Amino acid sequence: MTDFLLELRSEEIPARMQAKAREDLAKLFTAELAKAGIATSDIVTYATPRRLTLIARDLPLETAAVSEEVKGPKTSAPPQALEGFLRKTGLTREQLVDRNGTLFAVTEKPGRATAAVLAEAIPAIVRAFPWPKSMRWGNASASTESLRWVRPLQGIVALLGEEIVPFEIAGIESGAATLGHRFHHPYQITIGGAHDYVEKLRACHVIVDHDERATLIRDHAREAALQAGLELIDDEGLVAENAGLTEWPIPLLGQFDPAFLDVPPEVIQLTARVNQKYFVCRSADGTLANAFVCTANIAAHDGGAKIVEGNRKVLAARLSDAKFFYDTDLKVPLEEQVAKLEKIVFHEKLGTLADKVDRVAKLARWLVEEGIVTPAPSPLRGEGRGEGQPSSAPPGTAPHPNPLPEGEREQLAAHADRAARLAKADLVTGMVGEFPELQGLMGGYYAAAQGEHPAVAAAIRDHYKPVGQGDDVPTDPVTVAVSLADKLDTLVAFFYGGMPPTGSKDPFALRRAALGVLELLTRNKLRLGLWQAIYRSMTGFTDQRCSSEMPDAAIEEHQASIKRAFDTLPDFFADRLKVQQREAGVRHDLIDAVFALGGEDDLVRLLARVHALQAFVTTEDGANLLAGYKRAANILKKEAPSAPSPPKGEGRGEGRGEGLPSSAAPGTAPLPDPLPGGVREKMLSYTPEPAEAALMTALDSAEPRATAAIAREDFAAAMAALASLRAPIDAFFDSVIVNDADPAKRSARLALLERVRAAVHNVADFSKIEG
Repeated sequence: MTDFLLELRSEEIPARMQAKAREDLAKLFTAELAKAGIATSDIVTYATPRRLTLIARDLPLETAAVSEEVKGPKTSAPPQALEGFLRKTGLTREQLVDRNGTLFAVTEKPGRATAAVLAEAIPAIVRAFPWPKSMRWGNASASTESLRWVRPLQGIVALLGEEIVPFEIAGIESGAATLGHRFHHPYQITIGGAHDYVEKLRACHVIVDHDERATLIRDHAREAALQAGLELIDDEGLVAENAGLTEWPIPLLGQFDPAFLDVPPEVIQLTARVNQKYFVCRSADGTLANAFVCTANIAAHDGGAKIVEGNRKVLAARLSDAKFFYDTDLKVPLEEQVAKLEKIVFHEKLGTLADKVDRVAKLARWLVEEGIVTPAPSPLRGEGRGEGQPSSAPPGTAPHPNPLPEGEREQLAAHADRAARLAKADLVTGMVGEFPELQGLMGGYYAAAQGEHPAVAAAIRDHYKPVGQGDDVPTDPVTVAVSLADKLDTLVAFFYGGMPPTGSKDPFALRRAALGVLELLTRNKLRLGLWQAIYRSMTGFTDQRCSSEMPDAAIEEHQASIKRAFDTLPDFFADRLKVQQREAGVRHDLIDAVFALGGEDDLVRLLARVHALQAFVTTEDGANLLAGYKRAANILKKEAPSAPSPPKGEGRGEGRGEGLPSSAAPGTAPLPDPLPGGVREKMLSYTPEPAEAALMTALDSAEPRATAAIAREDFAAAMAALASLRAPIDAFFDSVIVNDADPAKRSARLALLERVRAAVHNVADFSKIEG
């Protein structure tokens, strides 16, 4: 057994490609060796700007001899079959082996030297290497058949043990020599083998291990900042990038003109990071300091003073540009910038950005005026009206109590409208044109500097949030209104335009927008039915696109687009909610159990039901009730297949499956009105058995208690009411024969089990629950 070393040395490999290149090299090498039946105990890969390296441990010096068999025709087969088999295998009839009347072609393949296998495998790997971008070079580049590599390939080291594995790729012969650091040791180094590769290069100022370089950069940069009384602002992405740009990294601290600190700190940090790959520092008070840390690729004789000075000048030029953009943008009021949005197309099917801004502003104002978004989370339905009092809201929507006085509500709505109309203005500024990552943030700075209300400036700054999992979710009411309106409009717009996500493709980030809507609604406990939200958002398109002068064909097309959005968007939200809750640890079957009821699009209420259900089914009472329910459901399925099933998803509309509903009653399935105790028994043609009567009595008590609890959204109490059925159900199944010979008894007992099933379905569809 011995180790194999491969180094592919080239001109500078882009830092962003190095990690993937290491993975690809290991994968391709393993696959090529597997073809020859060679396995390795371990593979280590390294990458620096100038080399891609692989070390394979414990390779055999020779492959094992193998015997290959190919089954042929029977000895009694026609001559044509035998002739065809002989042509296929290249053997003669005498070379075939007869086994019980069947012919086999047996080929013995002797072992091969591993060096010979490698000499064939490495050129194949190099020519098949999947660089994201590659190039041809030199005179040979005139031919499309010439070698392609990320940058011109300059040298190859291939050593099996201490012996060179000889091969040639595009005129470059393998050997044992490489080069050290470009400046510290630009001379040839003869490598003895995999055992001394890392340390020989280290002696020549090359650290081949990316992780080691990253650790050195991280630690020394922090130390340099600490010695200056500052704190380095951590940036792991920048650490990795600098490690990919250097072979002998030396972090150095420098300073820039403090006058540049008048520019927003995010601009300074982004300028230093994106343009120059510099770290920035903060002072003890947490503010940005006029200091940066650059990473040199050389240990300079003067301690890096000239390097720092050169980098300071370059950064100063970049910051001067940033300050120019900032100062120039500040001179133009955001209101004037808004006018430019009329010339920017949001999407060719959906109008201009100015059209979108107008829709978002009206929707944000409506969210506040309706009391959906308030300074505090909207109270749960029933609060302030007395528990159990009916709501006057339309079916399928939650009421929106608004505790704000009229004047305060109007002021909040005006702030939301103003913020929404200015939120996209920074897209046409010079700063955002240079750094698109700063959209929203710069608008917030400009709004504050131009005297806008603090809530308006904050909403402009944060209205894109949340932009991903783990991002902050806004809670300020103006920001929430604008952010929610913006995301709802985007979703409705693209579904209206027939451009929903497909498979893994989501070019307009609609899945992210939907998750943002869900986060805003659930974190802030906003009582907004999604069906109502979609309808209101769609109103903006109708107002903008429809008029009395429209031809009939255009109206029909508009109506078809609206129907398409209403048919598909609710299910899209339902799927995103399931994903969100599964990631939060909620069991998927419990989500399905609540969704299956239909008639629920208030996410706060829906999730309260799901969470209460999850807490309940993990208890002993919950597990036993589930078992009793399933026993009852199985009997009903077997004995009364034509019995009516509990209502499910009434009013959802065809074509939406088990998604979110349209206008069904808020989350409750109708139940038979419970009769006073004893009346049911008197209506029976027989005297019920004690356990049967006890279950009737328990249902008479549990059904109204569960229904009342659901009406006041106390789902834990609803579960507790159902839990009281556990013992009567167990006793019923222990002592009562459901499928009695007497048809009257059988019919009455099946009806009783149907009552049990319906009572449980008032909370959730237990048939969807696993266990």
